[in-house]
Amino acid sequence: MQVIDRIALILTIVGGLNWGSIGLFRFDLVAWICGGQTAVAARVIYTLVGLAAVWCISPALSRPRRARRRGGHVMPPAAKNGMADAMPFF
Repeated sequence: MQVIDRIALILTIVGGLNWGSIGLFRFDLVAWICGGQTAVAARVIYTLVGLAAVWCISPALSRPRRARRRGGHVMPPAAKNGMADAMPFF
């Protein structure tokens, strides 16, 4: 996992927890920390969380790559060598 993916995941989790607190308790943690929803810091955090969510959409919608097993080891699809392509997958 790349650094930007981890940052996006963390920001998305923060946003999800914030929305959970709004839904359950009517308490906006980000606005409380930053001094209101219209505060510049709160708007920056909301924007970063939104961008992180957009970043996380692509991997969520892409097809996962299947790993192949050969000899008890998992090999990514790009790892091909010679006659191994003719062998059945187990």
